[in-house]
Amino acid sequence: MYRLIKILSDLYPDENFTDGTRLIDDKILNSLDIVSLVTDVNEAYGVNIGAEDIIPENFASIGEIRSLIERRGGKCN
Repeated sequence: MYRLIKILSDLYPDENFTDGTRLIDDKILNSLDIVSLVTDVNEAYGVNIGAEDIIPENFASIGEIRSLIERRGGKCN
């Protein structure tokens, strides 16, 4: 999960990301950030997050992103 937090921290260096951070509700991530995040996650974890996966529920928190990565066959530990 360190890689995921690193990816998010690169987008927003001033945020303190934890597993409970509400990324969508707290308006940390916007649609452009999610596109960038998907590209970085696909590369870092060797997964393919497709357009059908880009819904707010999948990016609501680090835990939800982690679940998405794992559903796509990546290991996010």
